[in-house]
Amino acid sequence: MSNLPTLIIATRNPGKTAEIRDLLAEFPVHIKNLADLGPTPPVEENGDSFDENAYKKARFVARILGLPALADDSGLVVEALGGAPGVFSARYAGENATDAQRCAKLLQEMQGQSNRRAAFECVISIAVPSGPALTYEGRCEGLLTEIPKGCNGFGYDPIFYYPPLQKTFAELTRMEKSRVSHRGRALRELRDEFDKVLIWIRQHMPDLPRPAPLRWQGE
Repeated sequence: MSNLPTLIIATRNPGKTAEIRDLLAEFPVHIKNLADLGPTPPVEENGDSFDENAYKKARFVARILGLPALADDSGLVVEALGGAPGVFSARYAGENATDAQRCAKLLQEMQGQSNRRAAFECVISIAVPSGPALTYEGRCEGLLTEIPKGCNGFGYDPIFYYPPLQKTFAELTRMEKSRVSHRGRALRELRDEFDKVLIWIRQHMPDLPRPAPLRWQGE
């Protein structure tokens, strides 16, 4: 049997999962996400920064599953709005809002604004059940459009225009987006140091346990 470690992607978001799995496809690890492992208790993302939220998610999932976990927190930072929506990007139009509703809300807030500069930011945290965590960051700068364009991607992709390719993120293929996106850049930083990361995981998890069926009893 393989002695490779299992790395849990701490998300159920299918779009995010697909991006991360594509970029980690060549990594010598078994990759699973929360949808593969059954129900897990929710993590309250109440941190003041992407870094804090990513760490909270990764550490929480690693501790309840007993496996290394990778979590990311990312969002859109708009200069004219003082950095909003920022850590509230996923909840900007309400807890149960759709991607289209979030985009519409942001475009409404930007009406009359000549400064359309914005950036996607991403922080990735890799945690083990005990001990420290590793952090990787990525940023991609662009402009907000006046109307949504494109049907690929997710989140704010239809209104985020990337000047070097003259397209919104939603007009890019998954491969194109992975090369330039905030998450792609953070993951490539991780990939470039993967040998060190693998050693780090083995040091903290020498038995390399594999996931068992999750049996969580809510308190």
